[in-house]
Order: sequence, then C-alpha cells, then structure tokens
Amino acid sequence: MKKLTLLALALIIGAALFIWTGVYNIGATDKHWAVTNDLIEALRERSIEVRSEDLVPPDDIDDAARLAAGAANYQEMCVTCHLAPGTQATELHEGLYPQPPVFYQNDAEHDEHGLQSNFWVIKNGIKLTGMPAWGGSHTDDEIWSLVAFINRLSVMSDKEYQAFVAEGKS
Repeated sequence: MKKLTLLALALIIGAALFIWTGVYNIGATDKHWAVTNDLIEALRERSIEVRSEDLVPPDDIDDAARLAAGAANYQEMCVTCHLAPGTQATELHEGLYPQPPVFYQNDAEHDEHGLQSNFWVIKNGIKLTGMPAWGGSHTDDEIWSLVAFINRLSVMSDKEYQAFVAEGKS
C-alpha cells in the first residue's frame, strides 16, 4: 500500500511540475504532440458517443421545411467556421486549431458520426475547440433541423445551398 501511495504522490508531483514548467506549448500555432492528439480524439469520440447514444431523431428529419429552417440557421451560425458550398475559407476557419470540419466536402471522419452525435455536439459544444454550445439559445427542434441540413450538405451544390437558405429565410 505504501508503494502505491508513493507512486500516486510521484505522479501528482510530476504532473504539477509538467504544468508549472510550461514545457507544453498551449499556443494554437504549435500542433499537439501525436500522443496528445490521440488522447484528445479518443476522449472526444467516446464522450460524444456515450452521451448521444440514446438520442432519437425526429420522424420528420428529412422534411423540406425542416431542411430549410436548418439552412437559415446554418447560414447565420455555422458558415464562418464550417464553410458552405460556394464559399471561400474564412480567416476564422483557417485560424482555428483544430480545424473545424467542412461538412460539404465529404469529410470521412465527420461522416462516421451519426445524427445523434451531431445533435449532441451542436447542443453542448466541445471544450477548447471553438465549437459553441447552441443549446442555451436554440430549441432541440431547431438543432434537429440544423442536424438534418448538415447531414445533406455533402451532396449539395452551391445553387441548391442558396435555394435552401433563401427558403429558410422567407
């Protein structure tokens, strides 16, 4: 038991020294160590999966009115970071680390996430990424509309995107 206590104490002191010395550069211009990136990614993916697995999308997830409402919100809330068909990369998108996914570009990593995971992320945000929690200012129904729209972005042309946005704003 004494050895376990000494090991725990050594780990605590080691962690405190690691933090105190500032050896880890927290600046966004210095990318994470590979092991740090792997740990953060595993933590993020499991956290989202566990918290979203019991969410149930609405039956009308593909309804045209829902998609239009989602398009209007996407244009207002998401384009600056996640871009849209026909848009150029913004300074904010380029400056964020980690880079936010570009939903209309068939992002393989993003495509692995289901509707439930996307809903959870939009509602709750993700710490230290720049992804805000929209659940405090938007209803679950509004968030599901946004999820439905994002789910369609990868097969949408610039013209289709603009039509959905115009319909959602009217």
